[in-house]
Amino acid sequence: MGYLTTHVLDTALGRPAAGLEIRLYRVTSQSRQKIVTMTTNEDGRTDSAILPEGDFAQGTYELVFNAGAYLDRVGVPPEDPRFLDEIPIRFGMSTDDHYHVPLLLSPFGYSTYRGS
Repeated sequence: MGYLTTHVLDTALGRPAAGLEIRLYRVTSQSRQKIVTMTTNEDGRTDSAILPEGDFAQGTYELVFNAGAYLDRVGVPPEDPRFLDEIPIRFGMSTDDHYHVPLLLSPFGYSTYRGS
């Protein structure tokens, strides 16, 4: 069975991004349904799979990382408006496999990839 995990690293501070809120949505042509909201732990990961094996289904999903609140909390000087606030990453899961979608975050940029 497939499942989904994530990991957030603060590349500006060189450490995991602890306490960052993440929301997971399932996306269809007609709707966007929130599945779960989780917060990263001290290692920048969620305490469990963000989409566990029992809930896995092929389809299109979106992770939304609440970067603005995290950047505020770690003391990054705010802009008005903040350059990065919510970071949506929309992706497809097409096989019953482990999908790992990490976020590398800094105040003015981010990157992601399908990890292992």
